[in-house]
Amino acid sequence: MDCRQCATALDRPGDYCLVCRTANADAVVLELERERATVTCLLDGEVVGARTVTTTPEGLGSDQNAVVELRNFAGLVADEVQRKRPEEVYVTGDRAVISAVRGQLHHEFFRVEGEDPVQRVIDRQGEPALEVVDAPPESKLGGSHSTLIGGRAGQRVIYTVAGHPHVKKVIPGPIDAGGASSPTGVRAKATRADANGNVRVLIRDGSSVQENRVVTTAGDRELGEHVRADLNEALVEAELQDE
Repeated sequence: MDCRQCATALDRPGDYCLVCRTANADAVVLELERERATVTCLLDGEVVGARTVTTTPEGLGSDQNAVVELRNFAGLVADEVQRKRPEEVYVTGDRAVISAVRGQLHHEFFRVEGEDPVQRVIDRQGEPALEVVDAPPESKLGGSHSTLIGGRAGQRVIYTVAGHPHVKKVIPGPIDAGGASSPTGVRAKATRADANGNVRVLIRDGSSVQENRVVTTAGDRELGEHVRADLNEALVEAELQDE
């Protein structure tokens, strides 16, 4: 593939041109499994290139070797993304691999679901982008209920949710002490989005449950479901939700 601006031959399709400093891909889709990753680059709604990266996690002999192997695998995937310098990065697949790749990139990741994630991204690129709320998490807290269950862990749930760029406000609700007891400590989960794209985050601590309203920038249920998936992913990574 040649650069669309200066016709310089690119090492790989979709690479950013270092000669005339032109991007030749505007989005990248990462399909990440534990042993195999597919990096597909898009330009103006069309696939311009795809590359597969593989690894072999079995038989490494120690936990330390496994950590190094995953980090190196994620580094190869991250290098493919950095070569493109895309405006958007969409991701689906294994949580551990997603987390490892995210740790090596500065891009915001957008979750994508479905049997054909590349086509889903192409379809979504024609939709309006979600508004980003550039505000510190503490400024997004509202409502008349200021008490949070779970102490510091409960507070960490709220700040994890409020830190999401597509969350406008988090409104803590009343505490219900009549639920079934949970022996696993503080746990949280974002529920299915409503028709307006907003979700609720349930925090459970022992037999107490608190329902917290989360106002998002999504305008409908489908976009709200993408935000919900992101929030649950963030709660898993913060060890506040079981996988």
